[in-house]
Amino acid sequence: MALAVVVLAGGVAHFYRLPAYGIALHTPAARAGALAMSVSPSAPPMPPAPIGIASGPVSIRYTFDGGVGKPITDVNGGHELRPVGENGGILRLVRQQGSSGLAVSYPDRCKLAQERDCPRAILEGARDDTLNPGVRKLNYGASILMTHADLSDGANVVQKGYSVGGVSQYKLQVDHRLGHPSCVLAGSGGIHRAEALLDVADGRWHNLSCIRRRDRLTLDVDGTRRAEVAVPAELSIANAEPLRVGGKGTNRGNDQFAGEIDNVFVAIG
Repeated sequence: MALAVVVLAGGVAHFYRLPAYGIALHTPAARAGALAMSVSPSAPPMPPAPIGIASGPVSIRYTFDGGVGKPITDVNGGHELRPVGENGGILRLVRQQGSSGLAVSYPDRCKLAQERDCPRAILEGARDDTLNPGVRKLNYGASILMTHADLSDGANVVQKGYSVGGVSQYKLQVDHRLGHPSCVLAGSGGIHRAEALLDVADGRWHNLSCIRRRDRLTLDVDGTRRAEVAVPAELSIANAEPLRVGGKGTNRGNDQFAGEIDNVFVAIG
């Protein structure tokens, strides 16, 4: 786009067209609102191909600032996440207070008598073996906003894989009624959890970061080391499961998250 300028000199109008370099054009803010939900497929998955691991450094981050009506991708336009739900569960993009950025708002904590009837909704990617770290350095996490009304026995923030059934896993969660965040690694060496003994369900945003370096798993809360646990150096995390944000699926007992999530990230190597 060029800028048109008219200059009057000696009663004569002179027309100039200048390049638009350095001109800040107004860009409409990304639109908040409800996301278009899909229902999880009921058909059994195809037999998986051999499981791979990341062949080099990987770094993905989701800011969710694209707005309603656009695919949910990482900041580089890849690794798309799809909103899926059951029983009318809906995800919304909401404006952060005092910011132009958006975050994902999850269904309120369900109080129905039958848990099977509760609305459930998560973000789910496709199978992506490049997000399998094997035994390499792994850093993953998210920013969360929760209150005590959002707490339950299980509230999964971000995960890949499962801790049971011979499937390896890395996971960030806020479990139980105390609002304690924890990082989990699971595999053939058992389940290893680094839990911070502090309450993050206080109605404020908190930045949670899980870091696996060889034989240690640590949890940082708002930039401060809050928990640490030993893990086997040979513990390899590799599975055919997608990256999931806000729960381990949409079936009953999915450890549904309630509250808001932003700035999800995974870095390998």
